[in-house]
Amino acid sequence: MDYLALLGRILYSAIFIMAAMGHFSHGTIAYAANQGVPVPFLLVPLSGLMALIGGLSILIGYKARLGAWLIVLFLIPVTLMMHAFWSLSDPAMAEIQKIMFMKNLSMLGAALLIAYFGSGPLSLDNKNG
Repeated sequence: MDYLALLGRILYSAIFIMAAMGHFSHGTIAYAANQGVPVPFLLVPLSGLMALIGGLSILIGYKARLGAWLIVLFLIPVTLMMHAFWSLSDPAMAEIQKIMFMKNLSMLGAALLIAYFGSGPLSLDNKNG
């Protein structure tokens, strides 16, 4: 059963690690600026670093609680600013953004669970136990 926690960490962290590099692209920064993100040239790359460090921390289970808090701090503004489905007039786009919003809420819930329970077995945080 110890491998279930490891598999969960691998699957959960993958989205943050894979998406992090996109936060350094001109296209992503421009899109965030269009969505009203203040100082996107600074905040978008910073959010990419938060996603990458938090995701790697959870993946390897090293200071995973801190990594989970980085993911929480990443997800709250990203979810509210980038997936504001309530402000869209196009029903199809609103539905897509609503799905993305709910996906982020579920990831936020998982991050809070990791922040509370930690990385579990087969992690650097629990190398002695």
